[in-house]
Amino acid sequence: MSDFKKYILLISFLTVLNSGKSQQQATISQYMFNGMAINPAYAGSHGALSTSFLSRFQNVGLPGAPNTQTLSIHSPIGNQRIAVGLMVIHDKIGVIGQTGVNGVYAYRLPMPNEATLSFGVQAGFSAYRAEYTSLDIYQPDFLFAQDVRQTRPNFGAGIFYSKTLWYMGISMPHMMNNVFQRGNDFETVYQSIPIIMSGGYVFQLNRIMKLKPNFLLKVADQRGVELDLNANLLFDEVVWVGISYKFNNAVNLLLEMQVTDQFRFGYSYSITNGPIRQVDFGSHELLLQYRFKFSMKGIVTPRYF
Repeated sequence: MSDFKKYILLISFLTVLNSGKSQQQATISQYMFNGMAINPAYAGSHGALSTSFLSRFQNVGLPGAPNTQTLSIHSPIGNQRIAVGLMVIHDKIGVIGQTGVNGVYAYRLPMPNEATLSFGVQAGFSAYRAEYTSLDIYQPDFLFAQDVRQTRPNFGAGIFYSKTLWYMGISMPHMMNNVFQRGNDFETVYQSIPIIMSGGYVFQLNRIMKLKPNFLLKVADQRGVELDLNANLLFDEVVWVGISYKFNNAVNLLLEMQVTDQFRFGYSYSITNGPIRQVDFGSHELLLQYRFKFSMKGIVTPRYF
């Protein structure tokens, strides 16, 4: 068997084996510009109705490689202290796929020195499906004898503190363990990423350049700790260029463009570390974001996160 086929077989096996034991938190590189994907308390932070679409294709070139799409819509309402939103995530790895829909509510408290402290919750469901019968099994196994279709409830919460030039957040996007049924047997499905911490700060380097380092820390019940460190340079409030390092996993190259006051475009390319790098073509991620402005006096101030 060639090395390439060995990698494919290994990835497929680990995907199927892991799917029954844990529910994944979708991986994204541009979290610093798409906070709703990791923290419900981020809702309303743009000060206007805002929508973001992200599509990520991971380990391109490998059959069954992960791909993720997210759509978020959020806005403050009334006196700006309350924000509501909707988060949709579709994630597929091999024969395993799930689509989650969550409604979001956040309460935003004004703090001294133009800061905001926000508390957010989300609730919804995830439609899980595993097409085990589509696999080519050389040795029959009852675990793969039938497909699985399930709807799993979800609840999450988070806290987000922000000022003009920095932010800090902590969240648990998945707080419920679900029951997994296989034939007449039942077992608990444990979450793989229960706690996420993130933060960033904007430094003014000169008249036209700013530097923004960010971090994201994931603490998992079964996977230990994951750390992502990155830095972005902003040129003339228009172009962001950055690099991100996810420890023991990948290096990400980031590009963001503030095309207009309302529209932002982002792209990232990830280079995977380790042996799998020899057989894939990296990972690609596209972000489209639009903030609505309803009058000439609408929001025109730059957003750094």
